[in-house]
Amino acid sequence: MKMFKTPRFLRLIYKRRTWGFSLGSAEVYLTFDDGPHPDITPWVLDELKKHDIRACFFCVGENVKRYPEIYARILAEGHLTGNHTMRHENATKVTPRAYLRSVAEAAKWIDSPYFRPPYGRLSPQLAKILHKKYHLIMWSWLAYDFDRTLPVPEILERAKRDIRTGDILVLHDNPKFADRLQEILPPLLKIIRGKQLAFGELRKKES
Repeated sequence: MKMFKTPRFLRLIYKRRTWGFSLGSAEVYLTFDDGPHPDITPWVLDELKKHDIRACFFCVGENVKRYPEIYARILAEGHLTGNHTMRHENATKVTPRAYLRSVAEAAKWIDSPYFRPPYGRLSPQLAKILHKKYHLIMWSWLAYDFDRTLPVPEILERAKRDIRTGDILVLHDNPKFADRLQEILPPLLKIIRGKQLAFGELRKKES
């Protein structure tokens, strides 16, 4: 069974990480991981511009280095960015030293106070170190745009059922899943608006 909503026990164990925001805001927060990439990020930016929505893009340093013009467009259109490591490392598969080196290398290309660990994996040891410099932004609703075993209609039904005020939503501007994101994002935006929710900006919460 897929867990679209982050389990409450994780939010209680890792309280210093940001999983969502106050239920009184009537807003949700769109985030995108893994870009930027010319095959999908410009399309995402176009969709967001149509609806005057600001999001936070957690970028991989190598991609920013390779596609600086797309990264510049993200910033120019008023979106936030965050550090997502240099090469999308899984913290459970590299040494802490190598992981921190990757974060520091990515920071040369991504000037941001926000960090999200790839795969959501981060040891308490690493979190303690990264907290000194970054707001650790996690999520409370996962779109599963990367999982081709899940039919898109099922994902959208779960969005109708699950998404609530204060949720941080995570999707992926990753070319591997571009077709899935293009199928999910437009109806997802309609669903959220239909629930009378606005799209908030992380900077208002973490400044």
